[in-house]
Parts: sequence; C-alpha cells; structure tokens
Amino acid sequence: MSAKYGFIDAEEGNYPMSKMFTWAGVSSSGFYEWRARPASATRRRREQLRVIIAAIFEGSDGTYGYRRIHAVLSRSKIPAGLELVRALMRELGLVPCQPKPWRPVTTVAGDASEVPDLVRRDFTASRPGTKLVGDITYIRTWAGWLYLATVIDCCTKACIGYAMADHMRTSLVIEALDMAADRYDITGAIFHSDRGTQYMSEDFATAAKRYDLKRSVGRTGVCYDNAQAETFNSAVKVERVNRTEYPTREHARKDVTRYIEFRYNEVFSPE
Repeated sequence: MSAKYGFIDAEEGNYPMSKMFTWAGVSSSGFYEWRARPASATRRRREQLRVIIAAIFEGSDGTYGYRRIHAVLSRSKIPAGLELVRALMRELGLVPCQPKPWRPVTTVAGDASEVPDLVRRDFTASRPGTKLVGDITYIRTWAGWLYLATVIDCCTKACIGYAMADHMRTSLVIEALDMAADRYDITGAIFHSDRGTQYMSEDFATAAKRYDLKRSVGRTGVCYDNAQAETFNSAVKVERVNRTEYPTREHARKDVTRYIEFRYNEVFSPE
C-alpha cells in the first residue's frame, strides 16, 4: 500500500488526485493519513540519496549515467544498489548527455600478419598493468584537428597514459605508452590495439619490446575488437569535447587533460 501512496504523492500535480485514488484502488482518507505520518527510515534514506545523486550528477556537468554515479557512491562507502540509483535518477529526471553519431575514420589498415589477437574481446583483467588497450581519436578545434592517443588499463578502466598533437604519427602513440610506463608497472602486459599503421610500425614494435609488452590487434574495421578504447573515446567526446568549442589546440589540450585527470580517472583510477 505504501508503494501506491508513494506513487500518488510523486505524481501529484500531474493527474487529478481523485482519479489516481480510483486507479490505485485506495481511499483519499488513507492516503492523507499516510502522508501525515512521520517519514519512515526507508523514505528518509531515499530522500538523502536523491540529494546526493543530484549533487553528483550536477558535479559531473550532467555527464554521469547511473553506473558511474553508482561507482562514485561505492567509492564513498554510501550503500545503494545499482537499480536503486537508476530508479532515483529516473524519478529526478536526470538524463546524461548522449553521443553524436558522426565521426571521421582515424584507423588505416596495417600489416598485422604476425601480431595475434590475444584479447578476443575480453577486456577484463584481474590485476592492474596486465592488459592494456590503445587507440587514437580526434578533437576538433578552430585551428584544425588535435589527435589524442590513449592507453587504458583493462582492470581499472583508467586512462593511464595519453598524448596529444596535431598529427597521428607513431611518435604520438609511443608518447602515450611512455607516460603509462612512467606512471605504472606495465612490464610484460598485453597491449591491444587496432591495425592502424602507427601500432603496426617498426618504431612502435621497438617501444613495445622496451617494456616487454605482448602485442595484440583486432580485425580491420571491427570496432568491437577494441571496444574498451572505443568506450573511453565515446566518454571523452560525449562528456566533454562535443559540449564545448576550442579556439586553439592548446585550449583543447588543457581541457581534455583536466577531464581525464579530474573527472574520468576520479571514477576509474588504479588503487
């Protein structure tokens, strides 16, 4: 009965009260008696969660969905089930921003005949620094494209290495890999990428050997084979890049760095 009363209470103003009493099969006196009672512990907790969830969503600039808000709550030791978070966000009308459908192609097929697919769409790992994925994406500025190369850890989902430049040469992906190696122990890890010429180059193979990496590649033109990297690319575009304009590449570089370090990696950070 409390669930029916709660629904009527939430919908007051959207429908005539008398009709809602009829639809729910409850009496008006029972409803008003219920509403006059002191709030139950469950109801108080839900209200507290609503306030916290709304604050997290606003703090994310309207970008976090229920899974990421649930992750923030978990990291803050605030108990709340995933479906409860989802339901409360629906009640609050909180809808994260959505991706734009178009993007240019940044992958060019390379010769990967000697590099196997060691991942096979399994982007999980039991420990940080053991399975990594790399990719390049683009950022539009008024001055032209800025390209972003990243290294994502499959265990933590954190972006542990990245580099940005006005080109897509192999040095860009090596710079991102070097940052990851400077920050974390990645010795002996699997490194998975697409078949872009940067990752298939002799220079990148040399860099991978320097860290004793096991190289892995997906199939040409199959985005699912590098889905973890695509997930990050979508996040940075939807949550930051597509929501602003960058007059210069330096403006974009600073803004994307802030997003990676202080928003994305705040949720998906290595222990």
